[in-house]
Amino acid sequence: MNMQKHIITSLLLLTTFIVQAQSSVADTASTGKIHEFTVGGEVMARGEYRDGDIQSEEESDDVAKFILERTRLYLNYKQPHIEVQLTPQHSGVWGTSGGGAFAMREAWAKIDGWGAFAQIGRQTLAYDDERVIGTDDWSMTSAYHDALRIGYEGHGHKAHAVFAFNQNNSNMNGGTYYVNGGQVYKSMQMFWYHYDFNPRWGVSALFMNTGMQSLPDEEKNKTLYQQLTGVYVKYNPNFLNLEGSFYYQSGRTEHDVPIDAWMASVEGNYDISNRWRANLGYFHLSGDKNYYVIVPGGLGLVRFTHAHAFNPLFASHHQFYGAMDFFYLAAFYGGYSPGLQDLHVGARYSPIPSITLEAKYHWLGTSIKVKDMGHTLGHEMELTASWRFLKDAVLSAGYSLMGGGKNLKVIKRTEKDTHMHWGWIKLQVSPRFFNIKW
Repeated sequence: MNMQKHIITSLLLLTTFIVQAQSSVADTASTGKIHEFTVGGEVMARGEYRDGDIQSEEESDDVAKFILERTRLYLNYKQPHIEVQLTPQHSGVWGTSGGGAFAMREAWAKIDGWGAFAQIGRQTLAYDDERVIGTDDWSMTSAYHDALRIGYEGHGHKAHAVFAFNQNNSNMNGGTYYVNGGQVYKSMQMFWYHYDFNPRWGVSALFMNTGMQSLPDEEKNKTLYQQLTGVYVKYNPNFLNLEGSFYYQSGRTEHDVPIDAWMASVEGNYDISNRWRANLGYFHLSGDKNYYVIVPGGLGLVRFTHAHAFNPLFASHHQFYGAMDFFYLAAFYGGYSPGLQDLHVGARYSPIPSITLEAKYHWLGTSIKVKDMGHTLGHEMELTASWRFLKDAVLSAGYSLMGGGKNLKVIKRTEKDTHMHWGWIKLQVSPRFFNIKW
């Protein structure tokens, strides 16, 4: 904790020094101001009420109530061809022993010129609709990557390449075994290309190669690689926004099992008027063909010769598959997955620009047919409201109800009533403290 205080104090002193130093600089013509320094922040608190096993297989008759918090300080410096971003972050649950967690969410430097750039350090990555790789900002810590990103953007073309390699401190003097680190992967190489045919049409291609540490422990020095290849298409005239994507996974799992999985999605938003928007979409993630849940107290083994369940990898999970995050943040029983289908429809209404009301319904089902059962997992209904009562302050709230069936009880191995409730209320204040140019 003392170390955390020292880091925060040092950052604040550095900020104060820069501000005082720049206040003495004469205010020259705007064309002569080539340096820019911006300081912003975020304080967010979210209270949740959970009645039901949203992210856990454990039995519990108690209602969960807690308050999450997140605090960030944004420090950004720019000059021609150079940009540096530092974002220290604290997150935790009110009342947690130890006071939560302090980490550096962003710490990167970027050099650019003539359309090309190189960015190195801890950074967030978000591509297309964030279905495969995104910021996942709903979670308190959100997602980040220690990586080198290089690319070119110009004339409607965008091409990015990302390279990452992770290791634990204990292996600095030898060895490459990597588990329980800051990332789930040992290495990652990604290439993304996007082209805008015109302001309405755009298409992206994505290739990712991820190196995972082999399991079990007797194969410590073995790295197994998984590949993901996919395309994303968007069409966005003035009143309609259509998105579609398809991704295919291959390679081998951490258990050295061949991968043959896929995911497809289509999403449409139609602006009925300035106040009303309608939404319709369908997602399908493949599942393991031999998925089977052993009855309580029973014995049995299922041999998987291939992994057919699609893995969303580093997606912004909360944006998809129901707001209760019942899938892909919580594993199915046995670790394997029957896949998922999500057919949803919704509407958004803004009586005034500062207020947004939204309702959405999800039909959720498995991709493959589980033995002696159909596809339907359940039905989820979501209601959300958001009010920007000040320029830098937003108050929002939501309520979700999951009506699960027999399938959901079996594959989650729970005897609890599958009618689960989840409510939340959030206050987010994100001011920009100051901005200086010289």
